Amino acid sequence: MAFRDHLGAASIEDREISLSHGMLNHSQASGHAMTVFTNITECPGHRAAVNMLTRDRLCAAIGIEPEAYIDTLGWAMTNPSTPETVSPQQAPCMENQQEKVDLEALPIPHHWPEDRGRYSSASIIIAEDNGIRNVSFHRQFLRDKNHLVVRLVPRHLRTMVMEARKEGREVSIAVVNGPDPVVLLAAAMSFNENIDELTIAATLHEKLYNKSLELVELPNGIHAPADAEYVMWGRITSEDDDEGPYVDITGTVDDIRQEPVIEIEGVSHRDDPIFHALIPGEAEHKTLMGLPRAPTIKAAVNEVVECVDVHMTEGGCGWLGAVLKIKKVNADDGMKAIEAAFAGHKSMKIVTVVDEDIDITDPVRVEWAMMTRWQPDKDTVILSNQKGSSLDPSRYEDGNTSKIGYDATIDFGVDRKGFMSVQ
Repeated sequence: MAFRDHLGAASIEDREISLSHGMLNHSQASGHAMTVFTNITECPGHRAAVNMLTRDRLCAAIGIEPEAYIDTLGWAMTNPSTPETVSPQQAPCMENQQEKVDLEALPIPHHWPEDRGRYSSASIIIAEDNGIRNVSFHRQFLRDKNHLVVRLVPRHLRTMVMEARKEGREVSIAVVNGPDPVVLLAAAMSFNENIDELTIAATLHEKLYNKSLELVELPNGIHAPADAEYVMWGRITSEDDDEGPYVDITGTVDDIRQEPVIEIEGVSHRDDPIFHALIPGEAEHKTLMGLPRAPTIKAAVNEVVECVDVHMTEGGCGWLGAVLKIKKVNADDGMKAIEAAFAGHKSMKIVTVVDEDIDITDPVRVEWAMMTRWQPDKDTVILSNQKGSSLDPSRYEDGNTSKIGYDATIDFGVDRKGFMSVQ
């Protein structure tokens, strides 16, 4: 299935709207409705979609029950498969190619007034270098008609680029907007070792749609999803330029940094294309970043205690905080779960552990568990001088942070009857 196939429930907005703050203003006024804009002032012939991939909408779109998505993603991580390659003539993303590269003709939005300018926040980068392929999210500032400035956080792609620069080389890439959501989920995953995320996407595609994930080889040799709305190919150069400010997932404004420049050599798109215009800091952003972390955390916790479920909290921006539901069989299981969760997602700042009877998606019930089952002096762990997240504006100057874990489970071996809610 293609990105556009999941937009059947979207509202259609035919009134003229500007790339400059227009989609953000409409989203806020509509209560963040999933919307396709068909009349964009600056980009006739192009459409744009917002608010597609909230947690419930994503699960409905790809046919996973919310309770089952963690295990489905976890299964895919351990069962990669090989995508199928098709010819350019068979690839919808190659239906229209710009004669001369002009990124400014694409509906790349300027959402927040605080942003540096027009940003592509939902476009993934596919890079191949020295036989290794990496697929990941990195926001891209539209600098001019054929250049983007990309924020590379310290993960695999940045390592790839820095190693290539040491050898005087540039890294060939594709920038892809509007692939199927399973590709977006795979791209948002993070692994300690080099794993080709497209093989994870291929497994999800086969399981959910009963068909192979199809790729097409672009003119620079990079393979991209054949049914994506837009594909751009080029290279990450040795040049750096200013990137930021940018409203990030926390809703705060990220810093200005010197970041690598991408030179785009070619642009192609589907007929009547739809640009995925994700709004930073909103629910869709938090879903794409946080949802793929849940299976990683669950797998880490399952190494020490049975983990029933993981929820990345909205107040934690889908990134910095999580609630774990465990099946407690030993007195120290809550504390062991906290330690394992932090190891499973090193950017996390707060972890709360609860029993099986608590709805971890309901912040009221989680707080209730804390108030009735947690004692601050014995059920709390505080860790100092820990690796922090660059998304946390309260981090220390050296980038470190402190972290806290709450064991809000019932003490082991006591009569549980007095701890159970009748409501």
